[in-house]
Amino acid sequence: MNKILDDIKKFHGHIGPYVIIGYKIGIIANKLLDSDHFSKKVKVWTKKFPPMSCVIDGIQLSSGCTIGKGSIIVKNGEFLKTEFSNNEGKKIQISLKMQIKEDIEQNVKKDNMESYSKKILQMLDSDLFNIKES
Repeated sequence: MNKILDDIKKFHGHIGPYVIIGYKIGIIANKLLDSDHFSKKVKVWTKKFPPMSCVIDGIQLSSGCTIGKGSIIVKNGEFLKTEFSNNEGKKIQISLKMQIKEDIEQNVKKDNMESYSKKILQMLDSDLFNIKES
């Protein structure tokens, strides 16, 4: 876990809940689609400002989809949702469960941000996300 947190902090600058959530989303996409960084694309619906937009850095770090390669399209949205697709046409949708978003908004403060984020990293994907394959 420490290596993951170190990599995230080095890339993003700090540890927060949304960058961790993005990191976990990218790992799920790699498992369900392909870990090849050139075989998938993602659309991300998120607020276009921090803290929610930090999810984009997490997705880039873990999935290999990047803004520079044009494999991430960011769309403005009030609620975090992603749609990955691969070269074979398989798609997955991953969205953050509403109760997690509400819990972050109500309970995460500057003094507990890193400890809360570490808890998110250890949570089961099924407790954090709605995942739909097609």
